[in-house]
Amino acid sequence: MSASRSSTGPELMLPGLREVYAAFVREADALPALPGPLQAEVWASAQLGALEAAAPHAQARRAALGDLIGCLRAAATPGARAFLRAIAAIGPVEGRRAAGRAADGLGGTPPAPWEGSLGRVVPGAVWLIQEGPLDGDRLVCEFRYEGAGIAGMHALAVRLAHADAPAEIVIVGDVPALMGAARQAMRAELCVVQPCDAAAAGARLRTAFANAVPAGRGGSSPRTGTGAEPLPEACYPALALARHRAALLP
Repeated sequence: MSASRSSTGPELMLPGLREVYAAFVREADALPALPGPLQAEVWASAQLGALEAAAPHAQARRAALGDLIGCLRAAATPGARAFLRAIAAIGPVEGRRAAGRAADGLGGTPPAPWEGSLGRVVPGAVWLIQEGPLDGDRLVCEFRYEGAGIAGMHALAVRLAHADAPAEIVIVGDVPALMGAARQAMRAELCVVQPCDAAAAGARLRTAFANAVPAGRGGSSPRTGTGAEPLPEACYPALALARHRAALLP
């Protein structure tokens, strides 16, 4: 795959997507105004999810990610720097180092106030919620930002369907409300809530994400030739952040 250079922008592997990358750069202008690192990571994960969902295969996804990093570096705006820092912190592993180097090159660009907290979280309690044999298992993994105390508490909630295929991925900001609702449902005998070993949950989630079949376009997508259900389109916005958090579990 050869690169193409334009007089109006950086060299690109996929020049046909130049306007798409420009749209990401424009959208990033609002990023530094977000209130904290979790909101920034959720925003960045959603953009990366859109890029991954549209890629026809892994090679195109890597090329698009590299192009996006180059366009953000060329833009050199506060939003571009913040997006680069977010990619370096929670983005696809293959792009983190390049994004970090690109952000380092924007030393004269003002950083977002929460830049130093991106990706710096520690795992907490893990819960298994079972709603019924047809609904699969829901793993709820708590995290806190380093030094932020309870204010930085949030959770990754993943519902695993048949063969542990990811069916729903949600980032939860209000963990007490989520767990309160789950315990209320348990008292009504609608589900079972129990503590889960963090290492077992981590291994299960990492395997589920690694085995997820890409290019799903919603829950009604047909099965692939292997019989696996494609990743639902609704899972993509939180996927990058979910992979990052799962990697931090034991």
